Amino acid sequence: MTTLVPSVTTQPAEAPAPTVRQYIRYLFYKARPSWRQLSPDKRAEARSELLTILEPFAKQLAVLRAFSTLGTRADADFVLWMVSERLEDFQELQAAVLSSTMGAHLDTVYSYLAMTRRSQYIDRHVHAEQEGRRTRVKPTGRKYLFVYPMVKKRPWYRLSLEERQRAMDEHIRVGHEFPRVKINTSYSFGLDDQEFVVAFETDYPSDFLDLVERLRGGEASAYTERETPIFTCVAGSIDEILGLLG
Repeated sequence: MTTLVPSVTTQPAEAPAPTVRQYIRYLFYKARPSWRQLSPDKRAEARSELLTILEPFAKQLAVLRAFSTLGTRADADFVLWMVSERLEDFQELQAAVLSSTMGAHLDTVYSYLAMTRRSQYIDRHVHAEQEGRRTRVKPTGRKYLFVYPMVKKRPWYRLSLEERQRAMDEHIRVGHEFPRVKINTSYSFGLDDQEFVVAFETDYPSDFLDLVERLRGGEASAYTERETPIFTCVAGSIDEILGLLG
């Protein structure tokens, strides 16, 4: 006698939802001499037009913040810090800026593109709002922002994970000595010319200066190929930042 065994269909396990990551862009502008040759009324009208253009992007993007570099850099006047889950948002914003009256008098002098990613080095270092665990950017609203691109030397990537972890443990411990400075590390591998873009938020520039000096002596720093240009940026509303251009 033959016993029939009903077939069992195995349902494939559902794949875990992918971690939501964000794109980050730092876009630096400088006003051309032609901007200040316009009459005050024409400049005011152009600033108002650009503010109106940027208003919907402030709602559309996860982050849209403005900072002035007037007086801290000779080659840039202001920066827009943008965060979004859509790369196309950056394209649309830049197209809108360049099509405006004021945009015709602005040069894009620097642009850095990156993404969020969970750091592989932070599991031994746990504290509230741990940088490196987050894949979403949460600005603090502090007054000063220090931004720079970074490239590591290729021998860094040939070290074992254990060797790199040891160097980064030291690096992270030093960072914890400066709690008034918040770091935002983003990753650019294959997206842009640099490998990382690092942004530090603080109300105390002296803390940032002391932090950077301390980090220079660390093991991880010896594997840094480049971490310039460095931008010292002062926060303000978009209206205030554009107003500084006259």
